[in-house]
Amino acid sequence: MRKLPNIIITGTPGTGKSAHSERLVELMPKMAYVSINKYIKDYSLEDGFDEERQSTMVDEDKLVDLITPDLEEGGRIIDWHVCDIFPESLIDLVVVLRASTTRLFDRLKDRNYPQKKFIDNMDSEIMEIILNDARESYDPEIVIELYSNDNDDLESNCQRIEGWAKQWIIDNDEGTD
Repeated sequence: MRKLPNIIITGTPGTGKSAHSERLVELMPKMAYVSINKYIKDYSLEDGFDEERQSTMVDEDKLVDLITPDLEEGGRIIDWHVCDIFPESLIDLVVVLRASTTRLFDRLKDRNYPQKKFIDNMDSEIMEIILNDARESYDPEIVIELYSNDNDDLESNCQRIEGWAKQWIIDNDEGTD
């Protein structure tokens, strides 16, 4: 049995996944931050390139095969915009970050995304694609939706997640805080 939970921090690009993940590791130093984008580069998991969106495609099967031993160990904070590929039995909390369309528009514009990628990401947020994927892929009781519009949201969200993790450890009676 794992001593620490596995948490996915997901959401449309620009919702604050990396900022939340980095802050959570500061609050919970026994947890390990897993940037899937870094994982993809480190393990050469690229499976082509989408020119129109200027995005790397990923071999998700290889990714899951590589990350599963880490998830079995526990204590991982996974940062990626895709959540539904990770084994449900190894995930304890899925946090779907959301942002107001105005805030997200500004963040994505600052990233200078190609028009197609920009529009796809805005549409994804408006249509709640990632939230729906999470709810369809995991027990709805472990999926939470949090808004990430400013630094106050970031801090309160991370404190809430930290509190949840501490309770998970107590409930599972296998680890320490």
